Amino acid sequence: MINLPEEFLHRMQAELGGGYAAFLKSYERPAERAICVNTLKVSPENFVAISPVPLDGGVPWEKNAFYAPAEGLGKTVMHAAGLYYVQEPSAMCAAPELCAKPGERVLDLCSAPGGKGLQLARAMRGGGVLVLNEINRDRFKILESNVERSGVKNAVVTCASPERLAEIFEGYFDKILVDAPCSGEGMFKKEANAIPEWSVKNVALCAERQAHILACADKMLAAGGRLVYSTCTFAREEDEGQVERFLQTYVGYKLLSQKKLYPHEVRGEGHFCAVLEKNGGVRNDLKVRSPSDGKYLAVYRAWERETLNVCIENVRFDNGNLYYFADGAPDNSGWSKKGVFGGRGMHLGAYSADGKRFEPSHALAMSLCRDEAKGVEADEKTALAYLRGLTFGCDSGNGWRLVTYLGFPLGWCKAVGGTAKNHLPKGLRI
Repeated sequence: MINLPEEFLHRMQAELGGGYAAFLKSYERPAERAICVNTLKVSPENFVAISPVPLDGGVPWEKNAFYAPAEGLGKTVMHAAGLYYVQEPSAMCAAPELCAKPGERVLDLCSAPGGKGLQLARAMRGGGVLVLNEINRDRFKILESNVERSGVKNAVVTCASPERLAEIFEGYFDKILVDAPCSGEGMFKKEANAIPEWSVKNVALCAERQAHILACADKMLAAGGRLVYSTCTFAREEDEGQVERFLQTYVGYKLLSQKKLYPHEVRGEGHFCAVLEKNGGVRNDLKVRSPSDGKYLAVYRAWERETLNVCIENVRFDNGNLYYFADGAPDNSGWSKKGVFGGRGMHLGAYSADGKRFEPSHALAMSLCRDEAKGVEADEKTALAYLRGLTFGCDSGNGWRLVTYLGFPLGWCKAVGGTAKNHLPKGLRI
């Protein structure tokens, strides 16, 4: 068994009483893993039929998730196609409690690496505005990559502190998820640094940070809105105590439910989740983004007619790049001056220096369906070669082509003289 901190063990023994022995024994088992099916691309039923790994029952609190083996989940063609996301199973309990719906304004305030935000995106089915925020720039890039692979179209991915975000979005969101940074007691088996970094002092520091984040969330939540607060820790100061503190400070809220998953009671490493409803406050609107026009759009439309079978509306040119934005998406002009990075929408592609050529992005490829672009269907061997960055033969004529496997996009190639030149970004190759 792993060497757990003594102070942590004493506290858990006092809290769990007769359940402590079973709790302790749970650390003798390996960490659980699960995959959440990306219903933006495939139904759970169809995924079960083509799954590249054996599935071991459904996750009770997430209808689109299945337990799966721990190894190799991120190295399959279907993972590269964005058909599923690998996630710790108990962490999946929070996002469904937000009850996000198409057409709503939803915020995942502490989003990276993106598992819970992607759950919200699937629930919203491409409708409404989904803001996914991460304060750390490196983790922000990981979040962007996961959103891109999953083909999410209505996401606005930002990198900002909660305070900076609250300055822009006061009273704006219908629903907010705060999966707060915490002392990580539910990560002891999963993360190598979780145990060395744990201390009683750090629990207290995390509780103060969480209270501050929740204060910002309150400022951004509209009247009648729903707030879900979650952590992957067991400390009362960060869980039930934090909720009690919040309710005492912000009297307009009602606690609808709360639950704590322990690793000796469920197949998962543990999670806490509370659902609150805001009864007072206001609901504010923001200036809505408007589409671009002009020569840059004309260049894209010419490429679109040659390559796609659909017309993408709601596009905006920004500094040599073209972006898609969802209906009702807020205008991000001036956000950078307020300390908010990103927020442009889904990247469609980039222009050459003279503005006469358009090169499509990987995000655009991953957002498409097979019949929405001229494509090249690859068998498994060819798909793996493509994911390694290799060229392959094709007879689809010349031009940009969408590479698909079982009909699911993997990325772009450019067909020239019977050869498909690989345009998968180098950082995504295996």
